[in-house]
Amino acid sequence: MSNTKYIFVTGGVTSSLGKGIISASLAKLLQARGYSVTIQKLDPYINIDPGTLNPYEHGECYVTNDGAETDLDLGHYERFLNVPTSQANNVTTGRIYQSVIIKEREGAYLGKTVQVIPHITDEIKRRVQLLGETGDFEIVITEIGGTVGDIESLPYIESVRQMKWELGHSALVIHLTLLPFLATTGELKTKPTQHSVKALLESGVQPDILVCRTEHAISADIRRKIALFCNVNVNSVIESIDAETIYDVPLLMLKEQLDKVVLSKLRLPLKHEPELEQWKEFLGKLKNPLNEVRIGLIGKYVELKDAYKSIAEAFIHAGVANECRVKLEWIHSERLDEANVASKISGLNGIVVAPGFGGRGIDGKIIAIRYARENNIPFFGICLGMQCAVIEFARNVLGWADAHSTEIDSETKHPVIDLMDEQKKVTAKGGTMRLGEYACAITKGTKALQAYGKSKIAERHRHRYEFNNKYFQKFEDAGMIASGINPDNNLVEIIELKDHPWFLGVQYHPEYKSTPENPHPLFVRFVKAALESVQSYSVQSSKLSAVH
Repeated sequence: MSNTKYIFVTGGVTSSLGKGIISASLAKLLQARGYSVTIQKLDPYINIDPGTLNPYEHGECYVTNDGAETDLDLGHYERFLNVPTSQANNVTTGRIYQSVIIKEREGAYLGKTVQVIPHITDEIKRRVQLLGETGDFEIVITEIGGTVGDIESLPYIESVRQMKWELGHSALVIHLTLLPFLATTGELKTKPTQHSVKALLESGVQPDILVCRTEHAISADIRRKIALFCNVNVNSVIESIDAETIYDVPLLMLKEQLDKVVLSKLRLPLKHEPELEQWKEFLGKLKNPLNEVRIGLIGKYVELKDAYKSIAEAFIHAGVANECRVKLEWIHSERLDEANVASKISGLNGIVVAPGFGGRGIDGKIIAIRYARENNIPFFGICLGMQCAVIEFARNVLGWADAHSTEIDSETKHPVIDLMDEQKKVTAKGGTMRLGEYACAITKGTKALQAYGKSKIAERHRHRYEFNNKYFQKFEDAGMIASGINPDNNLVEIIELKDHPWFLGVQYHPEYKSTPENPHPLFVRFVKAALESVQSYSVQSSKLSAVH
């Protein structure tokens, strides 16, 4: 049997307490002590993956190098650990049942009745241990979605119970719970935590460590009370106080000695003190910026910021790299029109047009792009944002008023964006897009090459529609160049304008690869261009003041 240790992170009382951030923070501390660590997410929903889910249902769909459409928590895992994840790091109930049913159809169970126990739980355990056995990891942290007591989560909790029994000191459970603060009485209440642990105990699982989300510091008396009623040691009651930024949480957990408690319970040596100098340097610059830029993020899901989670985080990383604060202005594309575009965008230092699917809000995106192009405002288009830039250029520079994407208008006479050839026979929706990492060759003398500093790159994709190469020469002659091309099938990956301070669109999703330790070069250069526009404006204002 493998020597891998397994840590399970469960949640109680309410969802959205931050199991993903706690899991990633613990992993960061263990990694900083010299352990090889990975994190996986077990999602209780029956969808095979979140690829077909509306962002209002699930937030951002995160894509890995190997083309898996996954939960947005995998983005946190990669950003904290600076290590890529894969298909194996996100497992859904749908995938579990699909695997078991396929085996049953193949006769793998030899005529036995297929049941939740042992067949579903065995498949869950297999998926959990697969990472440890094949990935050469010393520690696997498994976050279980939802909350204890949910019907959907019961097979996962039962699997945890079995693995704790089978693995002994090689497995432990961290339970994340809430200590609500009642303003009327001025006190933290422990009863919800007690009930949450009781629900876990009813499933046969005794948590080893309790991490308590709280708005206020937890007193020694409250720690003792929680420890007494929940059957844990006092030093296993960990305070997780509200933080200024998610990037503070590893240091807060270090202060609470979560990593030491975990290693002690797993009977592993401390090795050395965590090496977190680069992380601390990042936090220092994040909290003490020298400048500020205002970037407009234009999309149709802006009321749900989790829909663009990786983009927002990539701007934090790029801001730190430029020693400035990026203040995102969330602009709903459905509320943009010719009458108000100037008032909403003219004061910004740059705009990014977000990815998405379908025609809702696309007119507002095109209007915003035209304003940025004509007024020399730095522009960055991602996936659909790049496609909108192509459509806008075709309409307003090349003069093709009906130019569009066939995704939106199948009858357009100028389909400058069209369905990829390999997609034309695809009818199934789940997992059938162009997904995962693909190569791109960058042209010399371009803004893209200036940003990357190298001519060969690889980026993650999630799309069906692509620039129509039939119009390639017309665009280039008019000043929009293809500065990045896929070398295998000649697909356009990057477009930019020659005569503009910074106007660039990409068919892929650079935000997926940005981390605090390796901010994405396109975001870094875009923020730098926005910063330069601020400085240029200041110089012009000073000259005008001197004249008057």
